[in-house]
Amino acid sequence: MSDVRQTVLELARAARQAARAMQAASGAAKEEALLRLAGLLDEREEEILAANAADLNAARASGLSGPKLGRLGLDGRTLADLKKGLAQVAQMPDPVGEISEMRTLANGLQVGRMRIPLGVIGFIYESRPGATVEAAALSLKAGNAIILRGGKEAINSNKLLVGLFQEALAAAGLPREAVQLVPLSDRAAVLEMLKLDEYIDVIIPRGGEGLINLVAENARMPVLYHAKGVNHLYVDEGADLEMALEIAYNGKVQRPGVCNALEAVLVHQSLAERFLPLLRERLGAAGVELRAHENALPYLPEARPAGPDDWGREFLDLILAVRVVRDMDEALDHIARYGSHHTEVIVTENYARALRFLREVDASLVLVNASPRFNDGFQLGLGAEIGISTSKLHAYGPMGVRELTTTKFVGLGEGQVRG
Repeated sequence: MSDVRQTVLELARAARQAARAMQAASGAAKEEALLRLAGLLDEREEEILAANAADLNAARASGLSGPKLGRLGLDGRTLADLKKGLAQVAQMPDPVGEISEMRTLANGLQVGRMRIPLGVIGFIYESRPGATVEAAALSLKAGNAIILRGGKEAINSNKLLVGLFQEALAAAGLPREAVQLVPLSDRAAVLEMLKLDEYIDVIIPRGGEGLINLVAENARMPVLYHAKGVNHLYVDEGADLEMALEIAYNGKVQRPGVCNALEAVLVHQSLAERFLPLLRERLGAAGVELRAHENALPYLPEARPAGPDDWGREFLDLILAVRVVRDMDEALDHIARYGSHHTEVIVTENYARALRFLREVDASLVLVNASPRFNDGFQLGLGAEIGISTSKLHAYGPMGVRELTTTKFVGLGEGQVRG
């Protein structure tokens, strides 16, 4: 057996044992571990930032730049946000053991559903060390064990953060193995994880298309996909143009390298002559490159003509595709063809068309008159998220604590037997 396989197998076996213990963990113990970790992030901030600086230096030396490098970095502000998130998750109601939908059958048997952990989660992700803390915190609150396999670019940060998490678990009387990190950057470690359906109950991949495709092709266990965010803004006939500009600016410029950023704008033909020059001026001042469909080029003469690959593309940069559409039907057709089931937005003053957009667009979050940047667990009131599921089983949208649990049927009888 190869060293890689043996390492991953040992982690998975330990996680399975830890998951059994976590099923019985009290809400108080889980809360204590989360708050203890928040304290450790404060106490060890200098050490954490030093480890992250080593990752950043290595990433720069390897040629990583732009938004990807930005996602890798930690600073006092991001650590403060992580501590705040830990406190919020700690204070959330513990879902494990909750019984609902209890009903009494004709034979007197009481039947309901009990909320339980998923078990062992395999989380495979890239770049962002903050995701290490968020994913492990949510997994813990939901009573699971988690095996983390982050990208090689964040290895120093992740090792330290997971070590701190294990210290917090032990202090709360919980198994250290409930949060583990695969210490290998070899892609073979990912392939070995994907074979271990005997120990790992679900895989959650979070990263680029290459990672998602690798998991889709090789996983033997269920997968909750966090796929790319090809997110559209449709500016409807009669829309408030100032509102549309603000939403487009926020969606594209605030953080262009994230999955809930805006990647394409569709404009009703009746608004193109007025709106597109305003869009060029507002976004151009922020350094956004517009890539225009041939029917938008007359209004955007300085834009770069869009190529076939610019539709359905997650730019993750200050680049925005623009197209003029005849009506809502054409906008819906475009979104159905090129969208990634992540986030879609309409700006409209028409109630009927707003409801039609909400009903007919297939995405994990559909918004009327609001920025796509709201597709985020914290923004939607979940406290934090492990990712945004773009598949429909068993979650669709941001996955918080409840989405990392499932339900089983339970029955309470008085000696009933089946006739």
